Amino acid sequence: AVGELKESEFKDIFEEDLKSKRTFVHDVQVDTDVEMHIPDDYVNSIDERLRLYTELDKVANEEELHDFTDKLRDRFGPVPRIVRELFEGLRLRWICKEMGFDRVVLKNNKLILFFIQNPQSAFYETPFFTQFLALIASDGKDLGIKIKQSRSNLLVIQENVQSLKAAHWTLEKLQKTLGRTTPAQSESQSESQSETQSETQSA
Repeated sequence: AVGELKESEFKDIFEEDLKSKRTFVHDVQVDTDVEMHIPDDYVNSIDERLRLYTELDKVANEEELHDFTDKLRDRFGPVPRIVRELFEGLRLRWICKEMGFDRVVLKNNKLILFFIQNPQSAFYETPFFTQFLALIASDGKDLGIKIKQSRSNLLVIQENVQSLKAAHWTLEKLQKTLGRTTPAQSESQSESQSETQSETQSA
């Protein structure tokens, strides 16, 4: 809620804060028919499984995930595929958050990505979003990706995505095509270029 206020009524007051640490998506909902959980035959204690889920939810990058995996393996043995799918889901959340998707659905081999629901979000003013639309408009057919407007969201859809890992790969490929730029980075770069041009003109 505070983040939304900073981007609307109090945007001018918090302008510098927004530039320095803009986060457009705070959490990503993953909805999938891929089975992913910590099975009770791997970790018997319910309390321990809950503690591990809580700990995993706080993992923020590959290094931390590697450490978490090592600890899990040391305590409980080889990590089952069903648990590794949890890790793939986490990686998918990370990249969706970076790219401005607040929900992802992977069911029946169909990937649906939901852009931020709030149409007033500053995300839609970023160069990243403009470049993303341009990429899909020019290369979407070759990439097998299309954009659709629902009643409440702008959706990105791809068929024949058979795993969470494949979904992550799709987004990595898009991000690489866009120069691995995130919305916040693209906005910062655009502002820097504008400031440089302004200074050059003044000189």
